[in-house]
Amino acid sequence: MKKTAWALALLLALPLASASSSKAEVTEITVAQQFGVAFLPLMVMERNKLVEKYAEKSGLKGMKVNWAKVAGPAPMNDGLISNTIHFAAQGAPSMITLWDRTKGLVRGVSAMTTYPLYLVTRNPNVKTVRDLSAADKIVVPSVKISTQAIMLQMAAAKEFGQENYTKFDPFTVSLSHPDGLLAIMNNTAGVNGHFTSSPFYEQEMKLSGARLLLTNYDILGGPATAVVITANSKFAADNPRSFKAFVDAFKEAIDIINKDKRTAAQLYLEVANDKRNSIDDILAIISDKDYIYTLRPQKVLATAQFMAKIGSIKQTPKTVEEMFFPEVIKGLKGD
Repeated sequence: MKKTAWALALLLALPLASASSSKAEVTEITVAQQFGVAFLPLMVMERNKLVEKYAEKSGLKGMKVNWAKVAGPAPMNDGLISNTIHFAAQGAPSMITLWDRTKGLVRGVSAMTTYPLYLVTRNPNVKTVRDLSAADKIVVPSVKISTQAIMLQMAAAKEFGQENYTKFDPFTVSLSHPDGLLAIMNNTAGVNGHFTSSPFYEQEMKLSGARLLLTNYDILGGPATAVVITANSKFAADNPRSFKAFVDAFKEAIDIINKDKRTAAQLYLEVANDKRNSIDDILAIISDKDYIYTLRPQKVLATAQFMAKIGSIKQTPKTVEEMFFPEVIKGLKGD
């Protein structure tokens, strides 16, 4: 927390550079992501060197792109604030938190993936979320701040009243999705639940006694953006061509996936080094009607307004556009 506070103070002390700054643009950017098929657009960008292609088109030859894998949003937040990470694929609550704490300096570039998040349990005594107790240990990417953690708070508020929104917080532990899969498989340290995503959900449902309690769609009342792309406004202002190169590459990656999902599924297996799933397994996931790679944000505003109600953020946005750069989502009718 001290590190984050220091980095935030440093960032806020720096003046915003204009897009017309004469300072040379960066020659290297870092993009952070987590694990799973939700991050397939970034894998397509990496494999096909799309950022490099658009950077060269804009006159930025020799652009180097670092693709960093991290377990949860906390290191992404630190990196975005300190400008050591230039783009991050993270849950909507993480973007909302940074937008609020940096007074809009960090904001969303675009939505990326709309898909269900699944709360799985192996506790035979838990039939609904109302049955969760101290006997349960539920893996989320980061306690209290990840999308899954916020969804549990929303579920608690819905079931037990707004004042009890933290009821499930003591039952959560922080692990990456791959580590969470291993933990629920082996009951490591008492882990018997996982709020997860594909393809880990499909693997967990094959375990003895595993069953689905609910999804983020149940909590939010419909399809919801699970992952957004986030960036620092100072970086965007200082490096307009680099920023645009990333955005153009990202749009092309989304189009590539939606035009040929089987080839995209094969690419995922190769880049993720996934030995547990087949092409047909991944194809089934990304072809599902509830799984969408899209630029349009959904239910992000509802999430932000809940976070404002419980005091997680100080500002209450009136529109989703307040939290995003206009370059991508303008006209998409996000909510």
